[in-house]
Amino acid sequence: MNMISKLFLFFVLAGGLQVGHGDTDAGDAAALRSLMNNWKNSPPSWGKTNDPCDAPWEGVACENSRVTALKLSTMGLQGKLSSDISQLSELQLLDLSYNNDLNGSLPSSVGNLKQITTLILAGCSFSGIIPQELHSLEKLSFLALNSNKFTGSIPPSIGLLSNLYWLDLADNKLTGPIPISSNGSPGLDLLINTKHFHFNKNQLSGSIPSGLFSSQMKLIHLLLDSNKFTGQIPESIGLVTSLEVLRLDSNSLSGRVPSTINNLTGVNELNLANNQLTGSLPDLTGMNLLSYVDLSNNSFDSSEAPAWFSTLQSLTTLVIESGGLHGSFPSKVFSFPQLQQVLLSENAFNGTLDLGNPSSELQMVNFQNNAISGYKSSATFNEILILVGNPVCTTPQANPIYCSLQQHMKVPYSTSLGHCNSVLCSLEQSVNPQSCSCAYPYQGFLVFRAPFFRDMTNSTRFQELESSLSSKLSPTIGSVYLSQVTFNENNYLEVQLKLFHPTEMYFKRSEIQKLGFSLSNQTYKPPAEFGPYYFSAFPYPFSDSNGGKNSMSAGAIAGIAFGCIILLILLIVLVIYAIGQKKRAERAVELSKPFASWISATKDNGGAPQLKGTRLFSFEELKRSTKNFSEANEIGSGGYGKVYRGILSSGELVAVKRAKQGSMQGAPEFKTEIELLSRVHHKNLVGLVGFCFEQEEQMLVYEYIPNGTLRENLTGRRGIQLEWIRRLKIALGSARGLAYLHELANPPIIHRDVKSTNILLDETLTAKVADFGLSKLVSDSEQSHVSTQVKGTLGYLDPEYYMTQQLTEKSDVYSFGVVMLELITAKQPIENGKYIVREVRLILNDMDEEYYGLKNIIDPILTKTTDLIGFKRFVELSMKCVNETATNRPTMNEVVKVIETMLQNEGLKTNSNSATSSVTDFGNTIGSYDPYNDSPRRKDKNGDDFQYSGGYSFARRVEPI
Repeated sequence: MNMISKLFLFFVLAGGLQVGHGDTDAGDAAALRSLMNNWKNSPPSWGKTNDPCDAPWEGVACENSRVTALKLSTMGLQGKLSSDISQLSELQLLDLSYNNDLNGSLPSSVGNLKQITTLILAGCSFSGIIPQELHSLEKLSFLALNSNKFTGSIPPSIGLLSNLYWLDLADNKLTGPIPISSNGSPGLDLLINTKHFHFNKNQLSGSIPSGLFSSQMKLIHLLLDSNKFTGQIPESIGLVTSLEVLRLDSNSLSGRVPSTINNLTGVNELNLANNQLTGSLPDLTGMNLLSYVDLSNNSFDSSEAPAWFSTLQSLTTLVIESGGLHGSFPSKVFSFPQLQQVLLSENAFNGTLDLGNPSSELQMVNFQNNAISGYKSSATFNEILILVGNPVCTTPQANPIYCSLQQHMKVPYSTSLGHCNSVLCSLEQSVNPQSCSCAYPYQGFLVFRAPFFRDMTNSTRFQELESSLSSKLSPTIGSVYLSQVTFNENNYLEVQLKLFHPTEMYFKRSEIQKLGFSLSNQTYKPPAEFGPYYFSAFPYPFSDSNGGKNSMSAGAIAGIAFGCIILLILLIVLVIYAIGQKKRAERAVELSKPFASWISATKDNGGAPQLKGTRLFSFEELKRSTKNFSEANEIGSGGYGKVYRGILSSGELVAVKRAKQGSMQGAPEFKTEIELLSRVHHKNLVGLVGFCFEQEEQMLVYEYIPNGTLRENLTGRRGIQLEWIRRLKIALGSARGLAYLHELANPPIIHRDVKSTNILLDETLTAKVADFGLSKLVSDSEQSHVSTQVKGTLGYLDPEYYMTQQLTEKSDVYSFGVVMLELITAKQPIENGKYIVREVRLILNDMDEEYYGLKNIIDPILTKTTDLIGFKRFVELSMKCVNETATNRPTMNEVVKVIETMLQNEGLKTNSNSATSSVTDFGNTIGSYDPYNDSPRRKDKNGDDFQYSGGYSFARRVEPI
């Protein structure tokens, strides 16, 4: 047989092998290929063999030639779920969790998966309605559709899933009421065997139906928080005596809390905060397992501390802020053995606060803005005690520690890396706390939706969590690293989790699939006090060697041989083609390296900006960090585009500002902006982390500021109440940041868009001025003014700038004056057709010593404060700032001095010192400290003042202050 005949026979045999499917059912094999064709980034082993069961494809499990399970958690899958999934008629388990780029609608054909018991699509990007056809899945016991983008209402037909144990629809965009059965149609009240109703973080509305609950139900977790429910809490809720966690907070519920609520004697966490509940405070007598109680921000009748305060000895956290409480507080409560936090600010407790013998677990006591006149304790209490805004702080004997908000906060827990201090890893790697080697961990955020505690510093508790993760996920993992422990805006406990392989740098795909399933299927059970949780995984950077390593089949060999022939032909064609494509290739290089076009022929060799501590990010890196710029990570938007919360591979939280097409600058302008921002460093300015300029994308990456905008906090949307002193300090910090831009930036910068939404508050509520998108540089030839097109935000615009188009630093001063009026009134600049500046001017009355005539428009929170220190002077300063003539306005430096003096007159620290210092530096005497920069002044050789900038190159000569 000659060589040609042998090759011919080889291809015939290869072709014959390609059409067979070995041990796998032909329909199942075809369905898997359909899925693969609809996805990018499917596991490398998929499609390498023709037998998904016998020569198994990763994540595929089979029984008797039929596919029974698909476990593909955290595989980086992209694309849509094919309706051909329905062909896997023997499928019992489908886990596609944490594939953020899986999108599109959930095909109705999933209703044909009659054998399925577990369906997990958590942490993807599915959208559209939840198909009614799910009711056909009669064997379904676990349904997790949380953290997607589903819209529409909850299908009533889900009520027909009589075997359902777990129902999680949280963190979507679901609307409408909770369906219950009526006139023969099904509803969720039929799910008497279901133990978990997780419907939180949606847009569900209407009343919570009374018919939803019955004594036959076995519910243990009922999470309805952060929706739009109205009406009363139904009395029938008291029938579900199996409940352990009840969260109804952050809705618009009204009326009285039903007396039947204290039938729920097994509840550990009860949260009814941030509603419109009325009547008396609920009687929780007999609920002896309660650990966490939050009844804050409702409209309960004024009352003394209820008797049940002294009976619930399991309490770890008692939170009733703005609860209408008065009288004395029972000291017995503080001795409860597990008590960690008592947060009772904005009430009317009076008399002497007696801590008695406080529990060793007690971490924080906050009675801010009450009417407490004295304080005592039988034992030393060295933890946080806040009595700001009480008469006890106005007495000569007042303790400056508990009469200050700036008390020492303990650092939240993180796994110790003390023995690994010298180890440095690359960006996507982390230090394995066990071996001190660099590795690629499986990581994400473990989010506990109702923990029974509030203390984030307790090392014993979090070490117990580490031990639990290590033992229950063993032997897949070798060590655990916990960090960034915090309570987010929903009162969920977030913990960054990193899991490391016992011996290797990477996990295999099969190991990641197993870990993802353990966390998405709730196979892993944390210690009971952590309560219900969900996991949000980061994409995993698989190594090339971690793909499936299967021996080649004859078909694969034939494919390679055939491919080689084709490749040879292509190479010949490419050599010819490459010559004609040289210019196009060069243009592609220019696109991929945009800085190359910025190279100056006379000055530098490279086009990259001259940066200080600022990184160049790739588009893919930022896309990955923001989960493909998902709506769930969107934290702001404006005319320029949108801002997204991102998590870098190093675990650092950032805010990514992405310009939309119509608002992008030219390349040179963008380069100038990032070079400028990389040089601007001040504690009251949001810091630039890096940028991206890649193929029609312009993005700036800033440090992430967790407590949102000043506007959000003034409206109460963040759950933080800003008392008067805090508002003064926010004004001072913002003013310092702007004064720095005007006086010390080189060249000076006019912000041009000062407003409350561009002032951010960090974890200590320190103000940081943000968004320099409209900022204007002032050259030496433009020191008096800049002629420019009018830009800014309606309500904050300087009228003189608007009329003359002459921009000066005083335009920022005007806008800042409007922000000051917002701090006083909590109103937006233009509200119901009324302009705040004019409204204040009309009603100012200097005969009113207390409120200066502004009592009717002042923020109601401030009227609860007994002493608004410097209020009249603050109002006067605000009105000077919004003077219609720029020359009559103060400078930002003068604004800083006035607010600083107001605070100093009350004995409060402002982190500024006007006294001269005898310290010397490089032979120059360091004199007074600048009021808006903590860096000291010093004299140069000519005796002139200049600002010491700590070594940064943007210091410039200024006039003596």
